[in-house]
Amino acid sequence: MNIYKKKRLWKWMLFVLAVLIISASLWYTNILVGKIALDEKEKVRLWADAIQKRASLVKYTEELFERLKAEEKKRVQIWAEATKRLINADNNEDLTFYSEIISGNTNIPVVLTDENKRIISSKNTDFSTDSIQFLEGSIEEEYSVYEPITVNIFQNKKSYLYFKESLIFNDLRNILDDIISSFISDVVNNSVSGPVIITDSSYSNIIAYGNIDYGELNDSSDTEKIIHYMRTGSQFFEIELINYGKSYVFYKDSYILTQLRYFPIFQLILISFFIVISYFLFSISRKAEQNQVWAGMAKETAHQFGTPLSSLLAWVELLKQSNADATIVGEIEKDIQRLDIITDRFSKIGSIPKLENTNLIDSVENVVNYMKLRTSNKINFRIEKPSIQLIVPLNEHLFGWVIENLLKNAAEAITGDGEIFIQITDDEKNVFIDISDSGKGISKRVFKSIFNPGYTSKKRGWGLGLSLSERIIEKYHKGRIYVKQSTLNKGTTFRIILRKR
Repeated sequence: MNIYKKKRLWKWMLFVLAVLIISASLWYTNILVGKIALDEKEKVRLWADAIQKRASLVKYTEELFERLKAEEKKRVQIWAEATKRLINADNNEDLTFYSEIISGNTNIPVVLTDENKRIISSKNTDFSTDSIQFLEGSIEEEYSVYEPITVNIFQNKKSYLYFKESLIFNDLRNILDDIISSFISDVVNNSVSGPVIITDSSYSNIIAYGNIDYGELNDSSDTEKIIHYMRTGSQFFEIELINYGKSYVFYKDSYILTQLRYFPIFQLILISFFIVISYFLFSISRKAEQNQVWAGMAKETAHQFGTPLSSLLAWVELLKQSNADATIVGEIEKDIQRLDIITDRFSKIGSIPKLENTNLIDSVENVVNYMKLRTSNKINFRIEKPSIQLIVPLNEHLFGWVIENLLKNAAEAITGDGEIFIQITDDEKNVFIDISDSGKGISKRVFKSIFNPGYTSKKRGWGLGLSLSERIIEKYHKGRIYVKQSTLNKGTTFRIILRKR
């Protein structure tokens, strides 16, 4: 197993471990959120029950006050009748009973007037009949809440008995008004931590709301938005309220609960983003360090080649002077030139090479012709090219190295008879070089891994050829190199794309 297979295995193991940790975190957080949500629901239920009980109490109190009001009116009617009997009684009639009724009224304000609303007498009022003789203005308005009682006193002339709520009843009425007015404010102030509204049975009016920042709700569209927002996905309780009847309490999760529900996801996204950025920076740093190592090794290799090359050149000159076989000397010179080209290639790794306008077809054919003589006769080389020249900015030595690496890999992938097909095409902007073989093929899952330094499927080799080829094409020539297609046991096609300008 090579280093990239081990690396891939470790990546999958770490990924599975991360998924387990994330799943456990989300699962535990979900349990906590569920418990808090149930607790909030119970609080809302208790709060709604309390509101319901208080509403029932207020309703009962109001009904009680209505009965008291009716009783007071009866008392005033009795008092008026007693007053009439007392005035119209005979001299021999016992008036003790009527006197006691009249004197027993110590808290109901009453005013007796004639037909012209001239005040005849009054009792339990907060004004004096000496200063005020007519029932008019604000006093008349104050005593006109209830219909006056008609009293016939002298010569069938009508008199009227005006009255209002008793002092005690008025105090109790003020207390009831305070209870009712404070009821709605208590609904808001005593609401639970989450958003809460109370609507009528038609869902068209908001009776009260809490923990919702929507201003004073003067706009009907705002009211509709709030009701729609609260009814969507919300839970509710049904209660009975004064003057509204059946009402509904809608509530949503509190802001803290919502934060707790989404915080783990936000945290995981933030951590993932941090890990991705860290991995990206680490990869850049690692690649830069690798590039320095490769460049250093290449330059050192070129330097080491220099000494034996100089020595070989001297030996060639001696062979020429000793009248050695010219064919042998010529072949040795070709190999020395080849070594010189290899030395030049290694010396350019790590530095920006100079690109010159070159006929790409001639450059490719030179490498193909060189590789034909050093490859098995069972492999047939075939090249398809356009009839015109393709001028491309190249560093011919480095580009030839790439073609040589691809042809060598293609030849090694073929066992027995086979073919290597080189096809050169172009368009307005780019030139395409496709190198295909009829070899054993490459698995799709390693299409990208084969360009990693150290990746190799051979028992011998460093796995640097394709990595250096990718560096030469993409970094130095600003092109692309990739596996165009591959089928196991049928062959592989590599594609190189270079810009014309």
